[in-house]
Amino acid sequence: MITFSKPWSAYCAYLALFLVCASALASTQRSPSEQITPLLLAVHDAPIPFTGSDGNVHLVYELWMTNFSSGDVDVERIDISSEGQSLAVLDESEIAKRLQPCGLRESRGSLEKSTSGLLFVHLVLPRNVALPRRLTHRVLIRAKAAPAERQEITENGGEVQVENRPVVIVGPPLAGEGYVSADSCCDASRHTRAALPVNGRVWIAQRYAVDWEQIDGSGRIYSGPRENLSSYKIYGQQVLAVADAVVASVTDGLANQIPGHFPAAIPIEQADGNSIVLDLGGGRFAVYAHLQAGSLKVHKGETVRKGQVMALVGNSGNSLAPHLHFHVMDGASALVANGLPYEIDAFRITGRSAGTAEFDKAEADGTPLALTPVFPAERIANALPLDQLIISFVH
Repeated sequence: MITFSKPWSAYCAYLALFLVCASALASTQRSPSEQITPLLLAVHDAPIPFTGSDGNVHLVYELWMTNFSSGDVDVERIDISSEGQSLAVLDESEIAKRLQPCGLRESRGSLEKSTSGLLFVHLVLPRNVALPRRLTHRVLIRAKAAPAERQEITENGGEVQVENRPVVIVGPPLAGEGYVSADSCCDASRHTRAALPVNGRVWIAQRYAVDWEQIDGSGRIYSGPRENLSSYKIYGQQVLAVADAVVASVTDGLANQIPGHFPAAIPIEQADGNSIVLDLGGGRFAVYAHLQAGSLKVHKGETVRKGQVMALVGNSGNSLAPHLHFHVMDGASALVANGLPYEIDAFRITGRSAGTAEFDKAEADGTPLALTPVFPAERIANALPLDQLIISFVH
């Protein structure tokens, strides 16, 4: 046992003085390759290239940042490169849109002392260029805990090998036209940023998820009273198996929510509402969420065929309005898994909405969705529908 004859505060002062002196001595002996790096950088989930509906190749991942200092850190610039070639540069305004402190949904351009955050990265590369094999990040920061003349620091880190492997190609989860790919990949999607701490680690199962909604001939998501399920164009539409697959799990019996209101205090195990998870093989699973109670026509362990009707679109679980939530992941749990990119084999783009804000307004007010028609329609093969497109699954 160690005992102290002087006040503890005095020993703390002695210790602080010793550490300052030791640090100064070490700095005179440190090799040029050693540098204080107050911002720690890491990528936990390697990006997997996929083709988007724009014809480009997309890489989506998260750069973890930990401010290991006693002062705030402003992130001023990030240069993402591969083998010495710059792929993208994020300035302060872009960083402020993408950096979210852990546990928060609001973005900012700095990290407070002793905190961590995720920088949501989305690289878009022309289809005909060679894919990068390894990514690294050169980050310019202002570390406010450092002396004034040494606050500007450049760090290199967050190296990650690109996981260049084929993505699963699936059929459409719905049939018909006028579908809106709401909150689809990649930049500001609420799904892409839906990081959740479950069972001791952070997962982003919804990284590539889509909330499929539907507009009618007048461009409205619903016509009639907002709280009536039957007012919604998509309510009751048939949900289709996207591949020959085995049913991994089924949840049924949960009531529809009243549209226009998120349910309060819903248990985490009921967040997806009535749902189906398909085992696509190769460590890939597809989840369909918010289905109508009693409409599910499949059972766990059953084999389904591509295009088979499995259920009807509903509004169960954590849902504001009738829609089909769909995504692919690397595990059978819709929470304890990481989202995987996928590509739909055939669809047509018939329009583009004015953006998420306009979509949210149309969903809230029942007004026509502001959109730009695409004529003639773009025929797309083997691609992931990007955000806020009007999609037809009519062949």
